[in-house]
Order: sequence, then structure tokens, then C-alpha cells
Amino acid sequence: MNQDWILHKKETHRTYSRATWVPLRASCNDEKGKVQETGYVSEFFGCGSVAFPPEHREVAEGIGWSSIGIVCGVQPYAYEDGYYSSIEQYQCNDKEPIGVHLVFEHSQPVVGGRLWILNPDLVVALRLIKEGASWVRPEENFVVVAREVFDEKGDHCLIEIKREFLLDYLAARNLSLRLSYYRQRVENVASLENSAYANLADQEEQRDDGRFKLLIRKLEDVYGGNWALFRSWRTDVDEDEDAPVMGPESDENTGSESTEGHLSGYKGVRIEGEFWRDEWIEHQGQSMRVRGDADTNLPQFIVETDGTRMASADLKDEDIGRWLWFRSSVVNELVGLRGFSLEWYTAETGGIRSTSGYVTHFGINSSDLITVYAYDVARLVAWEQHTWAAHNVVPDGKVSNELLAAQVKTQPASTHAVEDLLFKVMEMLGKGFRQEYNVSLYTNEIESAAAMQHLFRFASKDQASLLKLAKELVRVFSDRLDVGELRKLSTHADKKKLGSNKLLQDVLAQKVGADKARFVFGAIVGAYDMRVGDSHPTSSKIGEALKLAGVDESKSFLRQGEQLISNFGQSIWWIGKLLLEKPEDRMD
Repeated sequence: MNQDWILHKKETHRTYSRATWVPLRASCNDEKGKVQETGYVSEFFGCGSVAFPPEHREVAEGIGWSSIGIVCGVQPYAYEDGYYSSIEQYQCNDKEPIGVHLVFEHSQPVVGGRLWILNPDLVVALRLIKEGASWVRPEENFVVVAREVFDEKGDHCLIEIKREFLLDYLAARNLSLRLSYYRQRVENVASLENSAYANLADQEEQRDDGRFKLLIRKLEDVYGGNWALFRSWRTDVDEDEDAPVMGPESDENTGSESTEGHLSGYKGVRIEGEFWRDEWIEHQGQSMRVRGDADTNLPQFIVETDGTRMASADLKDEDIGRWLWFRSSVVNELVGLRGFSLEWYTAETGGIRSTSGYVTHFGINSSDLITVYAYDVARLVAWEQHTWAAHNVVPDGKVSNELLAAQVKTQPASTHAVEDLLFKVMEMLGKGFRQEYNVSLYTNEIESAAAMQHLFRFASKDQASLLKLAKELVRVFSDRLDVGELRKLSTHADKKKLGSNKLLQDVLAQKVGADKARFVFGAIVGAYDMRVGDSHPTSSKIGEALKLAGVDESKSFLRQGEQLISNFGQSIWWIGKLLLEKPEDRMD
């Protein structure tokens, strides 16, 4: 260690009024070695806090470490006259609550240990949920708002909260948080002269709005010295009596003894630096989360072809009559967030369901851009708006026709998204196969809604991601086919060597012939070959695989992805139609 460490040089300059995280209660002790021997090093941080309303600010200014520090018991109390002090109340004098505790203490003497509990009012007001050792806010992408730390015994040693959210809560209740904290650092050295602290001496000073104290003492002076032990006992108890009773204490029925001694032999010097400070955390008058105040830091969006922008607040009107344009990458980013999901309405329209509770209706236009009614974005919570704003572009390619049909003409298109159709035909094939052959086609069922969150056209952004999309298609269909059952149905001479696709193709060939079966499986085989290309992107066969899958490389990658899903789904539909269709149902 060095002098800056023992003098708390860096720490005293830092205040929590500007920090990201604010401790609400702390008792953290890190020590190495034996406290009475040289080589011992320890660092302690303790903090207590109480929130005060403006009318008690003057009294609170005189309250510090000894009153609201870690020794402050945060528990309820019932008075004999019937007055009850709830656990949230901080009392300077009995029955005079002047402040609010944000962390409660729950001692558990029967089972051992103690718990610290974040004030439930704060938890509910900010709409937090507990995950592990953290409280998160689902509405803001599950951001960690508060967190706790435990010591090796399993007891709490720290609960801290992100200042941004603390200020919101304090503003809603018109409270200011008073922190009182204490830092201590200790090192035992063999001698002062031969240590990093050779030129230091005892000192005490006011520093950085706090108080610093340095103590240098011999270990002998700290732990050595005289000691005395005194013991007294009663002599008037007959141990043979069934129910002995002791009388009043007197010199005649008591005995005593005392022992004295001296402790010595402690070699070395203890260097101890301490720092105390009281600090206010003031809110900024805004409470957007708890009180619902208007957010003054919302983004602007491009609304005209010349790049003209309008503020979000001006677009938050259902009758504003404007649409916004976004790169399709916004869908990937949002759906990749926890709690968000994608749903499809027509071939070119869908919705993004967010943790804020809204579903943002969108359409895909002729330029592969996402178009959204402006109000639908402007009503979202601030952080979601900023995410959309990052993908906002100048209008290009007009508003999606199918979106206009739904929102303006109130005549939604009767088309279907290829993503939806894919999962429907897989399910239809599975049900029909069981009815026809009395066995399961798939080894396991698939949760369509969950799988659709990463199997969609937007996943295709370049050739590498297009190949990964093919890999996902193979995973949800080919890799689920029950090879064992298909081998039982196959008549192929090498059926033991065939994979899932070839086995199902052979079963189909028994009904429609090898050539027609091969043609039907073209898109599926092409996607499978593309999957191999994902593992070996330099393969010269990628072009052939794309052609076999029916993918037009002259189209945008988004449209190539859509085409790949569509062709793959059509192959599955034809398999079902040809494999399960009864002769009397055929038109030929």
C-alpha cells in the first residue's frame, strides 16, 4: 500500500451526488491477515441514509454518522401507550418522525443472520422485479436499477441504486436523501521508518466537505496493557432441593475473586486513516417514471424528404397524419431485446410488441424500409423512441401499401406473411403425417411464436446472415424429422445411410415418383446446402445452393431472405399435398 491509499486521496474527491450508483446502506469490510500482527491490511466502508422532506431539512443538517450511519437500527417499534412507529419512519425524537428509510433491516435471531430489504414503496413505484441479486425494470429493457451484495456469511453488506432512478423517486415524493458514510483503512507495518508511511504523523483535518483523521500507534499501545477479571457467585443455593429459591443478595450469601494481568509482545505499528462525510442527494424536480412528468429530452424524427425534423412531443397526436421511415435493422435490434416480440398481420405488415405495453404497427415498403404511423412511435417510452430514432431515415419509397390499406382505408390486405405460413404448413404436415402413418413426423414439437422471433426476413442483412437464416430453417424442419420412423417407411436400398431430408423424399417418391419428389424438395435441399455454406463461406457451391433454393441474387438481401422462407414453406406444403392427398381428391 502507499500514502495516497492510507490518506484516501482519491476517495475524498469523489461524491455520490455525481456518481452512477448511490449506496443506500453499506457495511463492507475487506481484511487480510491477523489484526494484531504486522502484515494486516483492512478496508471498511459503511453508509447509512435517510430521506427527508423540505420541512425537516434544517434538523436533518445536524444529523450525521452517529445517528443515521450503519449503527442506526431500521426497525418498527411499538410504544406502550399504543403509538406505533412503522419501519419506514426515521425518528429524531420519540414519536416524532421526520424522515423516511429506503432500506429496512430484518434481524433473524432464530435462524441466524440478517436481511436488508429495499423499501417496497420504492420497488412498486418504479415497477421493479427481483432477479437474483438485482432489481430490474422490465419497461426499460430490464435495466438493473438496484443491486445487493452479500458477505461470505450470506449477510447483506451493500444495497445501492442507480442515481437516475433514485432521483425520479425522490422527486415524486419531494424528498432529499442524506447520506452519512465512513471509510477506514488500516495497515500494520513492522516499523514506521522502513515503511511507505515514514514521513507521516498523526493528523486531523477538514477535507472535501468531510473530516479526515490519521492515527499512527504502536500495536503494543493498541492491544497491550493491563487487564483485570472479576468473578462473583451465590453461596446460598442448595443444589439438592427440588425447587431452590434464592433470597436477597448480601455479603453473607455471595463470594468473589479477581485476577489481574498484563498483555504485551505486540510488535509493529498500526497506520489508520479514517474519513467521515455527510452528503445530500438532491432530486431535479422531474419524475417521469413515478409521477409521469413530461420528458423534455425526447428525440426528433425526420418527417420530410428534405430532412426536416419534428419533435416527438409534436408528433404525439393521433390526428397528426404523418408516417415515419426507418431502416429495417430497427426490427432486428428491438426484437433482440428481452421482452420484445414480433407478430405478423399480412404479408408486408406486422407489429412489434414492447415491454412498455404497446404494439407498434409497421409496414414494409417498396424500398425495404419500415414505415410507421408517427403517433405510434411518439407514444412510446423515451428509451424506445431513442432506439427508433437511431434508425430513422429520409422518406423513400412511399408508405407501405398494406399499412395504408389497414390504417387509412380500414381494409387490411388478405395476404399472409411467409413466416406465418412456414410454421402453419409445418404443423399441417405433422398432423396429416400422423393421421396417415400413425407415427410422429417430428421428434419434438416447436414453439412457433418463440421460433419466429429469430426466423424472419429481417435476419437476412448480407450473404453471411442469409446463410445463417438457411441454417435456422433446416434446424426447425429437417433437424426435427424423426429419422427412425422415416427409415421404417423408406424402401431405399441405402436407407440406413440416408439423412432426414433424403428419407422423407424417398417416402414421397413412393407416391409421386423420384423425379417429382426431387423437384419438390429442391428448396429444402438448397437451404441445406446453404447451411453447409454457412460453415464454409468460401465454398464455390453457395451460388448453386442459392439457385436450387430459388433465391434471386439480384434482389435485396431482405427480399432474398423472404424468398428463401417462402420457397422453403412452399416445398413443405407440396410435400403435404402430394404425400397425404387421397386419389379421389386429385383433379387429374
